[in-house]
Amino acid sequence: MTPSVLTANALLEGDVIYLTAQGTWAGTLAAAEVFTDEAVAEERLFSVSPAEAVGAYLMPVRLTDGAPAPVHFREAFRARGPSNRFHGKQAEGV
Repeated sequence: MTPSVLTANALLEGDVIYLTAQGTWAGTLAAAEVFTDEAVAEERLFSVSPAEAVGAYLMPVRLTDGAPAPVHFREAFRARGPSNRFHGKQAEGV
């Protein structure tokens, strides 16, 4: 299996979120749990509560110095946040 993380959108805010190893959602890709076992990844995917997150899917990543990095430009764009620099993750300098 290609290393992957579980990503979705927060139900109330719409922000891009990533599932952590503790089973909570984080707003940064660096906090995401990286899956290398397909059975474990699918189990976590199917346990996502629709009351918390929508549109959940497994996102392929590459490991750069042990941290997950997007493989596809779409995922890099999602991780950076809104394209308007005056709000969201970009305004916070993340």
